Amino acid sequence: MVTRDELASSFGAAADDYERGRPSYPRAAVDWLLAPAGSGPRVADVGAGTGKLTAELLRAGAEVIAVEPDAAMLDALRETMPDVETLIGTAERMNLPDESVDAVVFGQAWHWVDVAAASAEVARVLAPGGVLGLVWNIRDETVPWVARLGEIMEGSQAEQLIAGGGPAVAAPFGALERARWTWTRDMTRAALVAMVRSRSYVITADAAEKARIDREVGALLDEIGAVDDASVALPYVTYGFRAVRG
Repeated sequence: MVTRDELASSFGAAADDYERGRPSYPRAAVDWLLAPAGSGPRVADVGAGTGKLTAELLRAGAEVIAVEPDAAMLDALRETMPDVETLIGTAERMNLPDESVDAVVFGQAWHWVDVAAASAEVARVLAPGGVLGLVWNIRDETVPWVARLGEIMEGSQAEQLIAGGGPAVAAPFGALERARWTWTRDMTRAALVAMVRSRSYVITADAAEKARIDREVGALLDEIGAVDDASVALPYVTYGFRAVRG
């Protein structure tokens, strides 16, 4: 059985699929996460991956440090954002100075952390009044074909966390503020397949399981008309959470 740590560290093997298949984040969600930090904040994007959230933070006027444990993912980020400062680090050890940033954000990443250790490390690097922001894009499985896609791919750690009531944080942070946004992303068949192949369960599956997933996803995409260059609208719900350091 694949361990949680193996799932968490699997994404570098599929960095190209991750970049092609994973969505960005709504600007409204990014603005909401950063609002307590003021204008032009210095932000650590932890678990930055290929830079999906990093790019939106830059568009929102932030100065960003991308912190990521996987060198292959950071290499992909540097290809598209060569001027962004990057660090090898984790939520529990960011390799940043004390009180050096105005916000620390995690996109699709907090479900992998040690909550107590990560909360303490975030508090260490945040300036007083700085904000911890957590955000997830979750496919809207109230839509029948999207629910079927989720069944084929198996549930993710993120989906289980959100379905279970959302994330927890530890001292010195208190209760989290919450917000949500609904939106759709137009995706071609190739992008949908890349999204499927970027998921940790699929990356770490054996050859027979990968073949099953490819076969069943292909049949579903044929059924909904995602063929050749045709696109389909994939509905998402984005969930945001934030807490301010006192």
